[in-house]
Amino acid sequence: MTGQWKSTSLIAAATALLLVNPSAFADKLVVAADVGFAPHVMAKPGGGYEGYNVDMVNEIGRRLGAEVEIVDQEWSGIFAGLNAKKYDFIMAPTTVTAERAKSMLFIEGYMNTNYRFLVKKDSPDMESLDDLGGKVIAVNKGNIYDKWATARAERYGWTMLRFGKNADAIQAVITGRAHANLAGASVVGWAAKKNPLLKTTLTIPTSNVFSAAFRKDDAALRNKVEAAVECMKLAGFFAMLGEKWLGLSAEPRSASTTVVMGFGDPSVEGYDPSPHPVNCD
Repeated sequence: MTGQWKSTSLIAAATALLLVNPSAFADKLVVAADVGFAPHVMAKPGGGYEGYNVDMVNEIGRRLGAEVEIVDQEWSGIFAGLNAKKYDFIMAPTTVTAERAKSMLFIEGYMNTNYRFLVKKDSPDMESLDDLGGKVIAVNKGNIYDKWATARAERYGWTMLRFGKNADAIQAVITGRAHANLAGASVVGWAAKKNPLLKTTLTIPTSNVFSAAFRKDDAALRNKVEAAVECMKLAGFFAMLGEKWLGLSAEPRSASTTVVMGFGDPSVEGYDPSPHPVNCD
């Protein structure tokens, strides 16, 4: 951790308060999600949506005094839709990268995320990436896992199979069209938990975090949403979400329990180090 990071407990002990002014908002926030990216955003049988990020964005809306409308958008077109102003921001879990930060703004991360492979239950456990030589990997088209695996396809000798929805990539593993699905650890862990035909295997550790993405010219909205997210961290909201949707306890100094000084992610373009007054009511 750098000096720009402070633990939740230290900030709480210092009675840090974050200023959120609901009157600065319109009555509605329109947000984008790739529905089916479980357990983050899922369609409910009776209509509507549920999941980690659904709970998250609804709490943001509550704190900002705004109604939330979720727009289902396939990942491959989600950034284009943001810049076309089809929605106010992307609430689907979005990995912070230096490349993406050139064209959008991020709030501070709210969840650490590693890469993990999902295979059929009767498949041998993977010891290394070499075990995927000659195999087919299914991914959600255009996401960071697609790009990571594609960049290594020639080296390791695997073939890429891309789908508009990660749920379809998982189905390809079940039906035998692909040997493995590559996605975030939370996503493949959920899939394995819900389907007895599947299991998780090799994990690729990263320093990545999930965030929410905004247009470059919308720093005011980014900052207001981040203010709410910081208050949610201080209140233990993300720790609760981890227990509810992932069955995981929040680790000390993780992204879900740590507030970042300023606005944005300090590791990429668009970070604003300006301190802000606080008032979490």
